[in-house]
Amino acid sequence: MWLLMSSSADHDCVVIGAGAAGIAAARALTRAGRKVCVIEARERIGGRAFTQEVAGQPLDLGCGWLHSADRNVLVPLALESGFELNRETPPWQKSAEDKGFSREDQRAYRTEMGRFFTRVEEEAQKGIDVPVSRLLDPQARWTPLIEAMSTYVNGTETDRLSLIDFDAYEDTEVNYRVTAGYGALIHSLASGLDIRLGVQAQRIDHGASPIRIETQRGTITARAVIVTVPTSIMAAGLLRFSPALPDHVEAASLLPLGVADKLFLALEGAEEFDIDSRIYGATDRVATANYHIRPFGRPLIEAYFGGRCARELEVGGLAAFADFAIQQLVDVMGSDFRRRLRPLVASQWARDPFALGSYSHALPGHADKRAKLAAPVGRLLFAGEAVSPHFFSTAHGAWESGEKAAADALALL
Repeated sequence: MWLLMSSSADHDCVVIGAGAAGIAAARALTRAGRKVCVIEARERIGGRAFTQEVAGQPLDLGCGWLHSADRNVLVPLALESGFELNRETPPWQKSAEDKGFSREDQRAYRTEMGRFFTRVEEEAQKGIDVPVSRLLDPQARWTPLIEAMSTYVNGTETDRLSLIDFDAYEDTEVNYRVTAGYGALIHSLASGLDIRLGVQAQRIDHGASPIRIETQRGTITARAVIVTVPTSIMAAGLLRFSPALPDHVEAASLLPLGVADKLFLALEGAEEFDIDSRIYGATDRVATANYHIRPFGRPLIEAYFGGRCARELEVGGLAAFADFAIQQLVDVMGSDFRRRLRPLVASQWARDPFALGSYSHALPGHADKRAKLAAPVGRLLFAGEAVSPHFFSTAHGAWESGEKAAADALALL
């Protein structure tokens, strides 16, 4: 047992979760001279930012892009920490390979995508929160591909997506990558913090003074607590509160985590393709993957899956992802392409017991729940990508929320 009750608070603040939000909060509190510790259920730091070394290459199985890089708080931190940033144009901002998707069709798709976003903006200004699917013609040629795009971006199809929330996301369309891995960056930023791995918070008694955090390894006390666990964990009742917090749990359930997974394939003869090029598996269905070829110039294909397609493939693990992707690529590139591909690793975020998904989206009619989830209860505060009003689903949104929660905790303390 690493820590049991004492007559006074063991810490000024305990942060639950060592992802981007938790690390940001702990850094800010530590800089302010407070006694703080972070407890993390996993045996690693980073949460949904996870870089895994595979075949000698750092592969991001979680977040991989510094979105809105010109205003992303993690960009200067990366540079200060000595991380190299790749600033090449991302594949989705360039034309895809024309194999199975002609340049004429790509132009038509981009035109319809532009019209779709215009409709989203115009309808959102009316203030009526409806499913985004209402803005799509189910019979239109490019609707399946727009739906597929939603699964990559939001982790869900548009019938489960709030129009107001979707429109609230802010993106400057400037995107960088961390050459050594986004997860590696987040891990490095935790250096020097008191982080206790393999410690799962099970119950928070915030009616007690000091607050009691019960874990499978004993009870720790604190004057304030910052909760950064994913909404799915709260909604499933895997972290309990006393007194109960029905409004926060309801808000968490209405901000579910969608699913966006990745598969990495080794590619023989990769030089045939341009660096950071792209292939669509199919353009006439929602259940398709998007293939990023030669990321960072490496001999790899990084395949993206989302929504119901990703959930279904997770049941079969790496083999199911690989079979699906390889067959799609063979359909586009020809039968000889199969022998050039070798599966390496795939993420399975919906089956990760400490995530149960990838990142949050608001259900239709519930765009207001991010603010409700963020509301503090006494000295119990909440952070994470799900409470970010404009940068949800991103690590930098989570980071900013962690810094805000730390500032609020310092004011209370």
